[in-house]
Amino acid sequence: MSYREPYAGYWRSGSRRMGLTQMSASSPDNNRIVGFAPVATIDAHTLILGSMPGEDSLRLAQYYANPRNAFWKIISRHADRENDLTYERRLKMLSDHGIALWDVLHSCQRSGSLDSSIRNASVVTNDFAGFFTSHPGIRRIFFNGAFAEASYRKHVLPTLDTLQANIPMTRVPSTSPANASLGFEAKLQAWRAIFEQCP
Repeated sequence: MSYREPYAGYWRSGSRRMGLTQMSASSPDNNRIVGFAPVATIDAHTLILGSMPGEDSLRLAQYYANPRNAFWKIISRHADRENDLTYERRLKMLSDHGIALWDVLHSCQRSGSLDSSIRNASVVTNDFAGFFTSHPGIRRIFFNGAFAEASYRKHVLPTLDTLQANIPMTRVPSTSPANASLGFEAKLQAWRAIFEQCP
């Protein structure tokens, strides 16, 4: 199932001047968690996709809020920025590099923060056809981990037109602390491709 809602509804006070969209959502279903709107400028060329925000992120209404998640540390290193930036400055750092940030899932039922705890039958994906129409400059997609890639290929690709479905896709190692089999330096090296191949 794909979720559709006008993007205009996602503008947040203070974000319009940067062209960013972000909003946390709530659900009347206590067993269902709902993710965030995309963080994207109209001229973004690269889209990074996770699966669904973890419990820390949902509580703070921030992407990758778990301090043990390496996402912001990796992005900051490759962008030559300090890692202790405020959340707003982190989002601006992404937009300055033409990077958009979102998740594959709009909502799902999950216990805890692990992707493995997501109930497959509960998955509702975001409206990527609408997103790509609103952001025609997206020329490549990077998945933060295997679950995000698998969910996109299974639930989203069949809903896209040929042009949208042919946007090049690459999976990079999950930055989640649950991906403990790969050390930070190895993750850092793998994520370098996002910046080295930047259009």
